Amino acid sequence: MHPWLLSALGGVLIGLSAILLMGTLGRIAGISGIAGGLATGATDRGWRWAFLAGLVIAPLLLAWLRGDSGIGLPQVSWPWMAMAGLLVGIGTRLGGGCTSGHGVCGIARLSPRSLAATLVFVLTGVATVFVVRHLLGGASA
Repeated sequence: MHPWLLSALGGVLIGLSAILLMGTLGRIAGISGIAGGLATGATDRGWRWAFLAGLVIAPLLLAWLRGDSGIGLPQVSWPWMAMAGLLVGIGTRLGGGCTSGHGVCGIARLSPRSLAATLVFVLTGVATVFVVRHLLGGASA
C-alpha cells in the first residue's frame, strides 16, 4: 500500500475512534487525559486501558500484516527520548491537553482554545526543527 494511502487510512481510523469515543461515552480522545486518568485513579479505567491497548496493538497488527509497522527505529538515544517525553508531558499539563485532544477533537468541535493550542503546538514544532537542523547542526532527514 502506498505510504500516503496508509497515512490517510490511519487518519480515518483516528477520526473514527474519536467519533466513537465521543458518541458512546461522551469523552474526548485526548491521550494525555486518557492516560492521566489512569495515573490519578479514575474510576472508569476499563475503556481507558482498552483505548491505550489499541494504540499499542494497532502498529503491532500492521507490522504483522505488512511485515513492517512503518514507524522505524528511534533516531535519538533513550535519554533524549525520555527528556522529550517529560517535556511533552509538562507541555500537555500547561496546555490543558495534547495534540490529539486539541488538534483532532477540539478543532473538530470548533473550540477556539483548541485552535490556539494547536497553533502553538505547530509553531513550537517548526521552531524546534529549525533550531535542531539549522542552529545546532542536527540531521536533515
